[in-house]
Amino acid sequence: MTRHNLKPLSMLLCVLLTSCALMNNDDTPLKQIQSSDVVLPADLQLTSASWPQEQWWKSYRDPQLDALIDRAIKNSPTMALAHAKVQQARSDVQMIESGSNLKIYGTASIDQAHVSSNGYLGPFANDRPALGLTGPWYTEGIVGLGSTLDIDIWGEHRSRLEAGMGVQNARRLEASAVSLEISADTAQLYYALQTTTQLIALLEEQKRIESYALQGHEARAARGLESHAEAEAAKAHLLTVEQQISSARQQRVKHRESLRLIVGGGELPELKPVTLPVPSTGLPASLNYQLLARRPDLQAAHWYVKSSMSQIDAAKAAFYPKFDIKAFFGFDALHLDDLFNHSSQQINIVPGLYLPIFSGGQLEANLDKSRRQRDIMISQYNQAVLTAVRDVAVVGSEIESLHEEAELQQQKISAASFTANNATARYKRGLISRQAATSAGSQLVAERIRQLTLNGSIVSSDILLNKALGGGKAGK
Repeated sequence: MTRHNLKPLSMLLCVLLTSCALMNNDDTPLKQIQSSDVVLPADLQLTSASWPQEQWWKSYRDPQLDALIDRAIKNSPTMALAHAKVQQARSDVQMIESGSNLKIYGTASIDQAHVSSNGYLGPFANDRPALGLTGPWYTEGIVGLGSTLDIDIWGEHRSRLEAGMGVQNARRLEASAVSLEISADTAQLYYALQTTTQLIALLEEQKRIESYALQGHEARAARGLESHAEAEAAKAHLLTVEQQISSARQQRVKHRESLRLIVGGGELPELKPVTLPVPSTGLPASLNYQLLARRPDLQAAHWYVKSSMSQIDAAKAAFYPKFDIKAFFGFDALHLDDLFNHSSQQINIVPGLYLPIFSGGQLEANLDKSRRQRDIMISQYNQAVLTAVRDVAVVGSEIESLHEEAELQQQKISAASFTANNATARYKRGLISRQAATSAGSQLVAERIRQLTLNGSIVSSDILLNKALGGGKAGK
């Protein structure tokens, strides 16, 4: 090709390259919260406690709980759904990854056509065997191999692949978050059931004390030693305890059925009463970037942000020219008898350049959509971080307060126990009535109920703290 012929081709190429669809400038994107922005209240007492282990519930040393959590994670439909989403994201990545790979396909076709005498193939409509023309009917055969290869010059495919891998990582971390949620919910229900069972036992003891007190008041009222008002007041106390027992039994049924649901249905094993554990979870000395790195939900949100940014890169690359290469090797003949002759061999190599000049606003809309999606992901991430910090601060403060209450309650238990023992001893010596001794015992049972409630709240808060701290390293 001469230089004279190259000049208009070069000019055309320059025009095409300068005629790309114009992308809009990006307005100021939202700022993503950094680890330095994770600040807990100054009055929150941080300890040197270590971070929770992956199977954090093992610290309670309760084989019954271990078995229930294992069963819940294994049988949960929510867990199965999370794993299915991970597999779907992996398939999406494989699909994107295959987009720029070399594709080879086999092709074969037969085309029987009647050539128009008035078309551009008019000469073939004549019957001239000497020239190889046996028109107007021809049966064309094509058989061979074709291939295509997309050249990712501007990184559009690479950016889409990175976006897909970001979603895959996010899905995997969401599965970890679901596992953490299930384990925490199972532990909460299990210890709520244990607490309620022990509460019913204490209330039954309280009922026996109140029943005896009522009998004593009724006997004294019958002998005219006191008014019937005392007996009625004692009866009211007994009825209150019976109401509490009924409510606790109903609560135990709710806890049991909720536990049955979360472990996947079926019969629950016989759960033996156990003493509530003494939690030892504390707040690690530093919570900044570690909290962001260990919470699977925060890591998932972070990956969604990264994926959205890669989508923006892909949307920008779509404004630039695309280049591919198509090739064909095979046989092509107007007569099937000649199809596999050496002279019927055909080779095509077709480099292609595709330049978006006017897309009707499609490329611009796609880029704007990608930017808005990024802002949504950043907003959701920021909110998730703030919520996580709030959860740690609230639960940490609550545990501090509960431990203070528990220490005071232990002092009250000691005082009530001393009073009850003293009253029993004085009754045995005939110094006070049995009614007075019984009243002291009732006060001790009431304080033990309060202590049980506090211990149950401490265990519940400890479970929530393990969950708020991520329950172990994210993504395992």
